Amino acid sequence: MDDAVPHVTPTLPDTSGLEPELQQAVEAIYTDGIVGKKGAFSVEWADRLREDIEVAFDEARGRPGGAVGRGTKRYYVEIHPEQMRGWLDLVDHPWVRTVCEAVLGPDYQLVELGFDIPFPGATDQPWHRDFRMPEETRLNKRLTSLAFNLTAVDTVEEMGPFEIAPGTQWDWSEEFDHEMFPPKSFYPRYVERAVRKYPKMGDISARSALTIHHGTKNVSAEPRPVLVLGVDAPGAGNAEHHDMAVTRGFYDSLPQRVKDHLVCPVVDELTPITQKHNIEGLMMGEA
Repeated sequence: MDDAVPHVTPTLPDTSGLEPELQQAVEAIYTDGIVGKKGAFSVEWADRLREDIEVAFDEARGRPGGAVGRGTKRYYVEIHPEQMRGWLDLVDHPWVRTVCEAVLGPDYQLVELGFDIPFPGATDQPWHRDFRMPEETRLNKRLTSLAFNLTAVDTVEEMGPFEIAPGTQWDWSEEFDHEMFPPKSFYPRYVERAVRKYPKMGDISARSALTIHHGTKNVSAEPRPVLVLGVDAPGAGNAEHHDMAVTRGFYDSLPQRVKDHLVCPVVDELTPITQKHNIEGLMMGEA
């Protein structure tokens, strides 16, 4: 178990020029592995997000590979920016832009847009991280990616809130299955640290997807859709797992400060995305 506990104290990025709130956000990402920004958007904005997620989910469920299982009654769907009316609002939000630049550098890359929906009957996921730890992180304690999450509903206990074990983004052991799933003998470490999150519509969180976490049981009568925005430092390589694209007209409408961070293809016509980033360990027991 000691092998899973980091022995090197990470060096925080230089935040000397940032406002105190943003300095604290960067510090929280490096220490806890997650930070939140309450009320970043209006409830009306979040309502439109929920509508767009519902439309995209119905479309994805109607074709092979459009929605992939992440456990019992739980699905993930990747979408294009143009399928979300508030995408530009999100990626151009000052808090999002500044956190990305401070943690990932000025040339950060927007690589993923999708959503996770645990429906009524969704069960506890195993503790996990979302992908293998990069060598840069394991050896140098430097984070090379971020995941931003936005709930499309006000989260309550019955909906099966997201649960995270703060500070575990640095955990590493050869005993992790597929380098992502800690063995059950490690679970007491995560249960001891576990914090459940109850975001409201309009809130944003930013986290390292390496921080050990899981979804919990949804015993309510309502789904709990959550948007995911994935952002990389240059060279992190997560873009190869995704097929995000934008049309020429949409691309031309964007401010240059957003274009500078897009690494996806610019196409004449969008092709529905067939999900490539399957997490096999989460699909056990899928209903």
